[in-house]
Amino acid sequence: MLFMEDDEQIRRYEFKRALEELSKLHGRGTELISLYIPPDKQISDVVAYLRDEYSTSSNIKSKSTRKNVLAAIESIMARLKYYKTPPPNGFVFFEGHIATRGDQTEMYTKIIEPPEPITTFMYKCDSEFHLEMLKTMLEEKEIYGLIVIDRKEATVGFLNGTRIEVVDNVQSQVPSKHHQGGQSSRRFERLIEIAANEFFKKVGEIANNAFMPKIKDIRAIFLGGPGATKEYFFEKDYLRNEVKEKIKDLFDVGYTDESGLRELVEKASESIKDMKISKEKDLMNRFLREVRKPDGGLAIYGEQAIRDALEQKMVDLLLISEGLRKVRYTYRCPTCQAELTLNQEPNEWPVCEKDGTPMELVAEDDFIEDLYRLAKESGAQVEIISDQSEEGKLLKQAFGGMAAVLRFIRKDNVQMM
Repeated sequence: MLFMEDDEQIRRYEFKRALEELSKLHGRGTELISLYIPPDKQISDVVAYLRDEYSTSSNIKSKSTRKNVLAAIESIMARLKYYKTPPPNGFVFFEGHIATRGDQTEMYTKIIEPPEPITTFMYKCDSEFHLEMLKTMLEEKEIYGLIVIDRKEATVGFLNGTRIEVVDNVQSQVPSKHHQGGQSSRRFERLIEIAANEFFKKVGEIANNAFMPKIKDIRAIFLGGPGATKEYFFEKDYLRNEVKEKIKDLFDVGYTDESGLRELVEKASESIKDMKISKEKDLMNRFLREVRKPDGGLAIYGEQAIRDALEQKMVDLLLISEGLRKVRYTYRCPTCQAELTLNQEPNEWPVCEKDGTPMELVAEDDFIEDLYRLAKESGAQVEIISDQSEEGKLLKQAFGGMAAVLRFIRKDNVQMM
């Protein structure tokens, strides 16, 4: 059975891939139109605005630019006739003549319904499409604050979904303990405590400045370190109350640099299971437990093995790396209807092996979307794994970006790889 969030996963992937495609396109001049329409904007008002822009654009000096801009505006107005009102989140039109080979151009159109509501009406005509407003919608919503500290060093950072981001790493100037006795020793101990206090104040300031602007979005803050320094730092007034209230737990970790942040996340993910990184870790561990079994267990990997298992409805869990970027090209012979499927665009146009007839390109499918469709049809659970976490990197680098756990082992007990 598919989880409800699976559809959200694939929609997010499609949205991200669309922005990647748009970011690569450019025009010969300022002739690419980006039109953002909020959900509460009247279509008639948008058309009226475009008519004014059409009139203004008629004065563009460059003949080719003028022609292309006017054609793009006409195309958008023609498409708007099919809408009575904007979709629930609004929509964005990307229209214009994009540069192709040599000095050639071709008309490009893309309409996107974003995952979040558009808040501002915007019309831009430029040499590239404006994506800033949409890119903010891809920013990770699951944010955690991270602090690791001892008396020698501290590191402050964020966990954005599955990606660890270091804000700052600071070294203290706190000297080592003085081992001689007497008045000199007591004076030196006071100097040590003064230096430690200044260091903790500095770390607190860094943490406060990093976390306060995002405090409403931060789900929790994790504080870690070796020994009792973390407890002392937490109990005293180095952190603002708003920050201190977000501290979920304190964890013993061995390091206070960037590797300490990773260790802190590892410890936190073991105790807080609703974190995205915890879910990905559990999913990958389920697959790896099967891989480690002497007979390979229920684990399979490799494109053909996974496709075969999906077609036989044997897959219980399918893991796909978000970083996979492949296209499947399907060609068909117009004479005998024979088909050829390739995972990369051929250097030379394919011909039918049976009769030598040039084949026709009949389908161009995104690899992840194609696998997702097969999995959905077979009733498998699908999880798209980030390529930012350690588990995600392992999936992409060691297993080619795709892996699966079967419902059962085939009767012939031949493992597929």
